[in-house]
Amino acid sequence: METFELASAWQEGIVVLLFFLHDSMPLSVKQAISFSDHEEDFRRCGARVVGVSLDDCLTHAEFRDEHGLALQLVSDEDGEACRLYHVWQDPQGASTVRPTVQRSTFIVGFDGKVLHADYKVDVRNHVESILELLQTLSGRKNGNRKEYRRHA
Repeated sequence: METFELASAWQEGIVVLLFFLHDSMPLSVKQAISFSDHEEDFRRCGARVVGVSLDDCLTHAEFRDEHGLALQLVSDEDGEACRLYHVWQDPQGASTVRPTVQRSTFIVGFDGKVLHADYKVDVRNHVESILELLQTLSGRKNGNRKEYRRHA
């Protein structure tokens, strides 16, 4: 129930932003549990994972508690962040009443730049591919805080 500031978060380390539809969706549950189970692996890579959806804070709290999630969940009820990252999808057709979010992942480096954007997330091997990518980014100056400071 506190405000999340991406600008503050990426100054502390790499941020992996996960945009997902809704907490109750089966793929969202699978993805959140998978990322939460690898929390220590992300920490070793100098990254923290933040899940973002249109659900409210209370729904996120229930979702987190029900599934024992370690990752931080952010509510974007007005869709501002979703629009900024171009993952907002307006309702289309008679069967869709409310807006949705395209399942996607962004890696934000120490300088606030997006190092990686994935708009076609395959939940089955997503965590492994993001961890591999983080390991390759650790050699880049905006992916490694110590190296970034040396060259700043």
